[in-house]
Amino acid sequence: MPLTAPSLPPGLRRRGTLIALVPVLAVSAVLAAVLVRTAPGDGTDGRGDGRGATRPPVAERLLTVATWNMCGVRQWGCADTGSGPEKRRAVERLVGAGADVVLLQEACATHAESVREALGESWQSAFRPYTWRDGGGRTGTIDCEGPGRGTAGLAVLSDRPLSAVRSVPTSQPEVGLRRGILCATVAAVDVRVCNAHLSLPGSDRAHPGWEYRDDQLKALVAAVPGRRTVFGGDFNLRPPGARNRSGWVWPPAAYGAFRECDQTSGADRSGRATHVSGHKLDYLFAGLPRSSCAVRDTGVSDHRALLMRVDTG
Repeated sequence: MPLTAPSLPPGLRRRGTLIALVPVLAVSAVLAAVLVRTAPGDGTDGRGDGRGATRPPVAERLLTVATWNMCGVRQWGCADTGSGPEKRRAVERLVGAGADVVLLQEACATHAESVREALGESWQSAFRPYTWRDGGGRTGTIDCEGPGRGTAGLAVLSDRPLSAVRSVPTSQPEVGLRRGILCATVAAVDVRVCNAHLSLPGSDRAHPGWEYRDDQLKALVAAVPGRRTVFGGDFNLRPPGARNRSGWVWPPAAYGAFRECDQTSGADRSGRATHVSGHKLDYLFAGLPRSSCAVRDTGVSDHRALLMRVDTG
């Protein structure tokens, strides 16, 4: 998505007519439901049946997490970034590169489901729709442009069962697009993963000068355990530093208690560009030891993907 807030409430759907695509987990303190999907009759060993991707062998104590803003909401400047099937194949390639968990932003509900089906019966997905709040206080989900694409939102996909799927309550614009944070536990390795998409400056139509990313980052860091966690996503924010006038929004704990995928030392606050603008906007942080970090251009988004491998032992 371009680095500007959407100019109109695209595809607004009133909450009263929201149709759940999959079973819904009730979540308190948020307006959006979390949709969780599993494959019926899973008779695999928990590693998938290999459809759609060839996975390299890895030790069971290693976990590779990927994050990617797939630019799947066509009306948000993404119409020319690739088709739904092309984006699905891009996720399959991330899995082929070793990803056990994939965090997606700007996904349509049908994207998440088609990817889960293509990856195999052991894969699970959780989906949290974005919402739009108008000046009258009415809140609705956002339809992706195109027939049958479903609502726009965040997704977590995992080749191991997900549990304790929750949305994290955060400060959000009074009027305008509300993104969010979605967390789940990969119980097989006891790691909490969180997918965050932070608010762009100017997202609040009622208060365009208000900053939300500082409160959202604080809520994200507070929601994860001290060590056994991997969290990240599209933060719409450059790393802290003297050249970043918005660097003050970063809580000290982000880089102080955790290590970022592309961080070369404890004092380093840099990283390779993940957006076509030439800036790093996408992140993966971990409390566990990192063994690798990769930045991949999928060719079908304005964001590059990050992949980080951690040792869960």
